[in-house]
Amino acid sequence: MEVKVPDIGDFDAVPVIEILVAVGDEVEEETPLIVLESDKATMEVPSPAAGKVTSVEVAVGDQVAEGTLILQLEAAEASAPAEAEPEGGNVEEKPEAPASGYGDSTGPAESPASPTTDAPTSQGIPEDADVKVQVAVLGAGPGGYTAAFRAADLGLSVALIDDGDTLGGVCLNVGCIPSKALLHIAKVLTEAEETSEFGVTFGKPSVDLDHVRAWKEDVVGRLVGGLAQLAKQRKVQVVNGLGEFTGPNSIKVGDTVVGFEHCIIAAGSEAASLPFLPEDERIIDSTGALEIQDVPERLLVIGGGIIGLEMATVYDALGSKVTVVELLDQLIPGADKDLVRVLEKRIKGRYEAIHLKTGVESVEATDDGLKVKFGDNVETFDKILVAVGRRPNGKKVGAEAAGVTVDDRGFIASDGQMRTNVPHIFSIGDVRGEPMLAHKATHEGVLASEVIAGHDVTWDVRSIPSVAYTDPEVAWTGLTETQAKADGIEYEVGAFPWVASGRALSIGRADGLTKLIVEPETHRVLGAGIVGVNAGELLAETVLAIEAGLDAEDIGLTIHPHPTLSETVGFSAEMAEGTITDLMPKRKRNP
Repeated sequence: MEVKVPDIGDFDAVPVIEILVAVGDEVEEETPLIVLESDKATMEVPSPAAGKVTSVEVAVGDQVAEGTLILQLEAAEASAPAEAEPEGGNVEEKPEAPASGYGDSTGPAESPASPTTDAPTSQGIPEDADVKVQVAVLGAGPGGYTAAFRAADLGLSVALIDDGDTLGGVCLNVGCIPSKALLHIAKVLTEAEETSEFGVTFGKPSVDLDHVRAWKEDVVGRLVGGLAQLAKQRKVQVVNGLGEFTGPNSIKVGDTVVGFEHCIIAAGSEAASLPFLPEDERIIDSTGALEIQDVPERLLVIGGGIIGLEMATVYDALGSKVTVVELLDQLIPGADKDLVRVLEKRIKGRYEAIHLKTGVESVEATDDGLKVKFGDNVETFDKILVAVGRRPNGKKVGAEAAGVTVDDRGFIASDGQMRTNVPHIFSIGDVRGEPMLAHKATHEGVLASEVIAGHDVTWDVRSIPSVAYTDPEVAWTGLTETQAKADGIEYEVGAFPWVASGRALSIGRADGLTKLIVEPETHRVLGAGIVGVNAGELLAETVLAIEAGLDAEDIGLTIHPHPTLSETVGFSAEMAEGTITDLMPKRKRNP
């Protein structure tokens, strides 16, 4: 049989970058045959059947398109046909899948959001629906597209509904990804500036904002383009437009009605604002800040949380004089103060001012700038970035038409299996509750799809990491000291300052700290915090340790490569154990 290039989307010609089989090879159905590369992503072309390769018709470097002959395959003898599934793919009649990923469960966890007996029940897919699927996913951010792809991989028919021009939601399009691209540029600029301390001096860099924006958009484009290809390869139906429930089994998207057996609400969140701010193009949110239309001489950042400080990092590196105003008594509320203190010390030397326990009282737009009153100050700024948090989109999807409970803030609560009060409707991600993090949403999306497919799984997560990609980065996971003190939990700390790290000193960034929070009796790791260069990359080891129930000794006895920043995790464990040799231990280890 002839094996040809399948539908690869809107690409007329893409290169073959790898051939994975040779003449004579025996292949199974879905075995990858070749690898193609577009400007957006790489993709494997799988075998449509089991058999033996008798000839290969393409070579590395060839340009191919849909319908191009790849190879000839001598098909294997067909096995007895499997018993056909009932039409419509009834989920409940699928064989029970083994538990995976999140621990076994005997049922939904007790929760205020647990399905109630008086909640609307599934009425089946409406006959007049234009699109009929087993699973409708409302929202195509990281949680939504992950849920859709996992459901498709489990054999369910899926519709993915989103009002964006491209898949990926806020995170990929105007959040996590473009901000990290700009933060990388900021890091390069700052490092070039600070190498003068080592005796290496560069001239003042020339920044082409148009080119910077184009590079940022290219990064975003590669990822969202890859998502579109993955959706097509999985036969996920993408329905573009704003979706609103019209009943317990239907969502209206423009003139299209999507009927479903199950729905996963992944509607995300939006930037919050302040009611007294005037309408003025010089007042922007994080999306506007990512556009970097210009570099204001003076920038006021209202809000000292992660989003505000990340964008402050970018604009500071580009040359703005940055002032931060935060209503609470510390930057990055939620992180321990000893971690934030390291960041605050560095940016105090770079920013124009940082005002804590200070609220903005008024803003007046004038021809000369934005006149702002905060605390005892009245100052004029060229631009204001409002970064005062995010609010969930639960009130924007017409959930009441499906009987789904939405709280006053817009959250749609769900239980340990992601079920809302309506048993066949699930909620994940930002709209489900704090913390509003993409990596939390993706894991919730996987779990919701597995529950729908009949898997016996529930949410059993001990540690959800948080990272501020500032300079230095601040990262933490599990129990914090602040939380332990507030809840009366006994704990001990093993902390290692980076001034004793050879690697930190050799890169000129000894302004860091790594600490573990452990249970006093067992020394089981309960939490961790890191501040310093690449803290977010270093944190993963501690997340795994918490999930696996490891103790400090397990980490301390793990041989870390030298000299690396990852050693600081091992050294903090040795500090907790009292076995440290690179510093004087605070106490002796119990025999």
